Amino acid sequence: MGLSLTNIFQGYGSHFVINDLSIELGSGVIGLLGPNGAGKTTLLRTMATIMPPASGKILVNGIPVNDERSAREARSAIGYLPQNFGYDPGMRVIDFVQYAAWLRGIPGTAWQKETAWALNQVDLLSHGKTRMSKLSGGMRQRAGIAWAIVGKPALILLDEPTVGLDPRQRLQFRKIIRNMHESTLILSTHLIDDIEATCDRVIVLHGGSVKFDGSVADLSNTSRADLPGNTDLERGYMNFLPAEEQQL
Repeated sequence: MGLSLTNIFQGYGSHFVINDLSIELGSGVIGLLGPNGAGKTTLLRTMATIMPPASGKILVNGIPVNDERSAREARSAIGYLPQNFGYDPGMRVIDFVQYAAWLRGIPGTAWQKETAWALNQVDLLSHGKTRMSKLSGGMRQRAGIAWAIVGKPALILLDEPTVGLDPRQRLQFRKIIRNMHESTLILSTHLIDDIEATCDRVIVLHGGSVKFDGSVADLSNTSRADLPGNTDLERGYMNFLPAEEQQL
């Protein structure tokens, strides 16, 4: 899987949230860090082909995404979990995940197997017949993760996926992520320890522009003792924020 964004401008009306952004993403787990308002969610929605860019080029596996037809074709290989995802409260968990399989064009003969795999990954296999409205917040979040990974899509985009998960469930989530390295998986989160535990690469976004793009170790190596943070990775991240945002 390859995802290429070149000179992307994206925003709402005349206000640009993403400014002339260019990145190349291959297989592996990529962490996306940045403060609120940095443009992370807008970037994920652009990558998911939900928001066509104001200008610039998007290539999915070398194929341009430049109209609704090509966007629909690209979506068959994309698993996207928004921060606040929608669902039919009366839908059973198994049907919710199977619907994602159908949307992705997975053959009907494989729905049962792929859905069972995804639900097993998030420890919800025994709750397949439970209505979505009856799930706790953490269980609903895990159902959303199953939605995103069913069928093992080539591109997986997760926006704050560990919100509502308890410590054990977060550890389980990290295990799932580490097993998805054949895909291009982008994890947007404020939890830097999740980045440290799972990611091969990390991108720091601020003001709609990439401020750092490299390995987790390289970001840790930018740490300075005078910066706030409990770990080298936290201090390295703070190093790429404006001086006024480095103060606590």
